[in-house]
Amino acid sequence: MTGAMDGHAEDRGRVYQASGDQHISEHHHYGDEAATPSGPDSVRRPAVGRPPAVLRDRFEVLERLRAGVREGRGGEAYVLYGMGGCGKTAVAYTFFQLAVDECGRVGLWVSASDRASLRAGMLAVAADRGAGDGELLAARNGLRPAADLVWQYLDRSAEPWLLVLDNADQPEILRDGSWLRTSPRGTVVVTTRRSAARWWPGAELQHIGVLPREDAAQVLRDLAPHSGTQEEAAEIAERLGRLPLALTLAGGFLSQQVLDPWTMETYGRHLDEGERVELIDQGADALSGEDPRHLVGLTWQLTLDAFEARGLPEAATLLRLLARLAPEPLPLSLLNHADISDVLPRARCETALRALLDQSLTELVDIGVRCAQSHGVLLDSVAAATPVEKVPLLNTTAVRLLDAAVPGLPDAGPYDPLLRLLVPHALALLRRIDDPPTLADALAVANRLSVALHRTGDYLSAWETARAAADLSERRLGAEHRLVLATRSRAGRALFRLGRYTEAELLLERVRAAQERLFGANDPDTLDSGHGLQLVLGNLGRRDDALSLLRSTIVGRRTTLGPTHPLTLRSRSSLLVLLSASEVVTEEDGTLLHLPSECVRFLGPDHTVTLGARHNRAWALYLLGLFDEADQEIQLVTEAYRRRFGPDYPIALSAQQLLSRTQAALGHVDAGIELMTDVVARRERGLGPDHPFTVASRQLLSAFTSGQWRPPGA
Repeated sequence: MTGAMDGHAEDRGRVYQASGDQHISEHHHYGDEAATPSGPDSVRRPAVGRPPAVLRDRFEVLERLRAGVREGRGGEAYVLYGMGGCGKTAVAYTFFQLAVDECGRVGLWVSASDRASLRAGMLAVAADRGAGDGELLAARNGLRPAADLVWQYLDRSAEPWLLVLDNADQPEILRDGSWLRTSPRGTVVVTTRRSAARWWPGAELQHIGVLPREDAAQVLRDLAPHSGTQEEAAEIAERLGRLPLALTLAGGFLSQQVLDPWTMETYGRHLDEGERVELIDQGADALSGEDPRHLVGLTWQLTLDAFEARGLPEAATLLRLLARLAPEPLPLSLLNHADISDVLPRARCETALRALLDQSLTELVDIGVRCAQSHGVLLDSVAAATPVEKVPLLNTTAVRLLDAAVPGLPDAGPYDPLLRLLVPHALALLRRIDDPPTLADALAVANRLSVALHRTGDYLSAWETARAAADLSERRLGAEHRLVLATRSRAGRALFRLGRYTEAELLLERVRAAQERLFGANDPDTLDSGHGLQLVLGNLGRRDDALSLLRSTIVGRRTTLGPTHPLTLRSRSSLLVLLSASEVVTEEDGTLLHLPSECVRFLGPDHTVTLGARHNRAWALYLLGLFDEADQEIQLVTEAYRRRFGPDYPIALSAQQLLSRTQAALGHVDAGIELMTDVVARRERGLGPDHPFTVASRQLLSAFTSGQWRPPGA
């Protein structure tokens, strides 16, 4: 990603840091709002929808945890482990409130269920503890270690804190990047299904199991006090394995019966008549030979039967639709779409959702975006018991709803936290679907989601999404399926933006070779990979190879897409930073320098490709010694980038750095020094003092201040 605008000594690198490899067919205006990094708004409040009214039988655990947040204590890490549905999150929630209300701790709550959620939540923690926008932006873009930044600010925190990492059922996510650490300034609590000590070195492990008989019975009576005696409740609790999730579902059901209320005895009779839904609690370690998890399925099935009897079949359908997705916050806007009518009338979706909420089958969580969230064990159970004939329509509907939520033509713009929320659901769909045509449709959506993440600068999430989507789909579609290869190519483009050039080169070369063999040299997918590969080669210093590949890509895109297509214009724009001053005036019969005016005519003045072409033209003019023209051009581009992306965005700083050169070349050295001083300060904050971009900027500033800098041709 190092480029000419980053101050290469010979001024011969690449410039298009943020949007140089983008597929743009339409521009979406983002207004004047700066692209400040954002994340979940919920780090100061637990992302749970309906906390327990009373926490039963967890007092000993809570006392052990409370000892870790007493005044003067710090550096402890606790791991609450147990099977799905045993109430680990409820314990963490109650402890969180105690730590905040009674012990004066700053409470911080992060979902650790997937990589994107963990990273976004932890960066929000860093912001809460004082990290600046530039630092956060660089961490999100993969330009500095995100975990190091977070823990740097946690260690510096003026206030003691409690950090909860909830649903860490894939502990390898925490290990990769070293997200789980300790600090004398705070206490860490992890909830997980994984109990193996190797995952949690140095932490104190606490098993959260099922409830004792009397406490389990009291949970039922807390929720449905008029449904039966303590002994009747105890009998039902035993038959539900005393699992808190099953008890909550049963109690919620009993409390909501109005016209024909059920007693505990009636509920027990229906339990006898029902069929057990077997369930494997995915990801959990084996805890005991007598596992009550299968009873969750029986519990919710009684609730769905009651929905049917009350004329609410849509509630059952909505729950089965939710079970195609992930047990993570799902934006409610996704459900409020016309395509849901394929499985249930859109007008009945509100009623169906309220019914699920009433029965505790799902809950509302507000993480800056209003979402619905259901327990993973419940969703797995529902998915396993969904009638096979209903699955195809549910899958296609879920794909269409996600498709509608992802931008149809992703463009460069501010970071959008809504996109991150969609990632686990897109990947869950790929895991659920076996039908190849539907799987291909779901992969196309996941690939476009990766593109959208990429174009907002969230390169790590873009890479992880593309890589995981390709891996999940390859098992059914094959390694040489067009969409699998396209998604692998997208992963390669993200690796390039992360500065992992060698990996990006190997992946893109392999993908491009397969695409050329299968689809032809001028196929759009082959050309797309070729454009991405030439960016990598240019940054690896293989200028001639990059130029040869870029020229063949331009010819192919002219032939296949036409001369005015945004991708054709984008590839031609790249020539402006690969060619030398003598070459640029002869390329395309001397017309290449007029490319921005072509872009304005065919795409409009504010199109991403137009802005990039003007940026690259300013560099070419600077190399040619046409400093006045270069200065006018780059001033306009710099202002446009700052409005659209914010002052800390890499491409905005790249443009500002070129502006410092043109100002100095015009004799305004003091102005150039002022501009470069700002660039260096922002890059040191965002990237650290030793990043190559920062080093190059500091060298240019030093050349200005020492009087050793000379403009091209001097």
